[in-house]
Amino acid sequence: MKFILGTKLSMAQVFDGEGKVHPATKIEVAPNTVTYVRTQENDGYTAVQLGTGVKRESKVNKPLKGHLKDLGGLSHLREFRIEEATELKRGDKLDLSLFKVGDLLNISGITKGKGFQGVVKRHGFHGGPRTHGQKHSEREPGSIGGGLRNKVPKKMRMAGRMGGTRVTVRNLKVVHIDAENNTLFVEGAVPGRRGSILEIRG
Repeated sequence: MKFILGTKLSMAQVFDGEGKVHPATKIEVAPNTVTYVRTQENDGYTAVQLGTGVKRESKVNKPLKGHLKDLGGLSHLREFRIEEATELKRGDKLDLSLFKVGDLLNISGITKGKGFQGVVKRHGFHGGPRTHGQKHSEREPGSIGGGLRNKVPKKMRMAGRMGGTRVTVRNLKVVHIDAENNTLFVEGAVPGRRGSILEIRG
């Protein structure tokens, strides 16, 4: 299993050998550091914790300083579960050499937060009719109860916070790798704003 952390940069276009254009997302994948390896004996499951980014020493709290020790101030830590024991050990580096053009990746990230939104934008409701005596019901949700019910049922689609959730997009194809600039190009879109941290699994 391949895994690494990256930073979303922007959308781009990549042309293949046949001259076809592919919409792609540009992801910066700086070298990652293995900060901890969990084992079945010690932790009850197997996983590898990776760190990336740079954080000023004055901004690192004492528990994190003790955890990282001689590895420096890493700004982002993520853990990747694995099924079997790994040969990786604390302090090892992972980089773009793990991947090649044509690989299929699963990429996870936090979607853009859109704040408090109504049902038309959040759930795609078409709103009420403009005729038959209604003036201001175009963006209203309509009935949320009624009939034989005496309460609002669970999972009723209503207005509320939209975005800011973890989403995984599967089977994104690697269309180009720029090893010199630590940049990975994957076909299609990935969740999150520019600058957000992505978990990349292959």
